[in-house]
Amino acid sequence: MEKHNNVTEFILLGLLMNKEMRTICFVIFMACYLSIFLGNFIIFVTIMYSHLMQEPMYYFLWHLSFMDPCFTSTIIPRLINDLIAETKTISYNCCMTQLFTSHLLGGVEMFILVSMAFDRYVAICKPLHYLTIINRQRCNMLILLAWLVAFWHSVAQLFMILRLPFCGPNQIDHYMCDSKPLLKLACTDTHIASILVIANTGMVVLATFLVLVASYIVILYNLRKHSSEGRHKALSTFASHVMVVVLFFIPCISTYIPPPRSLNNDKEFSVFYTVIAPMLNPLIYTLRNVEMKNAIRKVWSRKLGLLFK
Repeated sequence: MEKHNNVTEFILLGLLMNKEMRTICFVIFMACYLSIFLGNFIIFVTIMYSHLMQEPMYYFLWHLSFMDPCFTSTIIPRLINDLIAETKTISYNCCMTQLFTSHLLGGVEMFILVSMAFDRYVAICKPLHYLTIINRQRCNMLILLAWLVAFWHSVAQLFMILRLPFCGPNQIDHYMCDSKPLLKLACTDTHIASILVIANTGMVVLATFLVLVASYIVILYNLRKHSSEGRHKALSTFASHVMVVVLFFIPCISTYIPPPRSLNNDKEFSVFYTVIAPMLNPLIYTLRNVEMKNAIRKVWSRKLGLLFK
């Protein structure tokens, strides 16, 4: 990989330049990372050891609670380390690995959110056929499809970057290795590569988001036919999903749609879908969900009871 490059390592400039602010952010991001693991661990265990595991919506949420820590672990540990480290170098191979894994796991997470939206659409718009349409076999197929689509997306993203020569400078104006900041460092014309990145990531994210918005409009329209009690219950889970989708997709669109060489706030926007959204997911799906809160109470009171017995 390196024979066409003079650059064998990159320097990540990080999120902030101010030393005092970096120390404060170190504490904040460390707390965020720990809360991501703790919150998603609670949801993961709760669903696994409760009746919720049999329900498609919570089966998808179970997978999402596993993907959140995996996805953030490709990015946040290095971000935390670089906030206090004097040298912030990353080897070429490690940089390419981070690029691939972050897009792979982030892509899986994105398509799981799409699967959850499909589940809500069927539950609200076709309730009589719900159990036949959203069965466990179909749920597993959707999860497998999420991995396959995300894998090919990541391979395409990596292949585009591997073909680019890097002759210097080697300073990445970001806290992680991603396609857009890397395109700015390539010592060749990146016009075609930039278009491919926008098509491969930006337009896919935008198209997916528009499909989700269209499904939400149809869901809200169909909710008019439900009773007030059924409408309230459906809106509770529906609102939670919308909040998660907005936190994840809007920053992604703002990051990947503008051309790579345009002036933008990629670093600031990317914090939303790499740190904030995974941290808030457990809170959003528990605080607004009575079933989830009851299951947490039952499962953890039983687990803690056995622990201190």
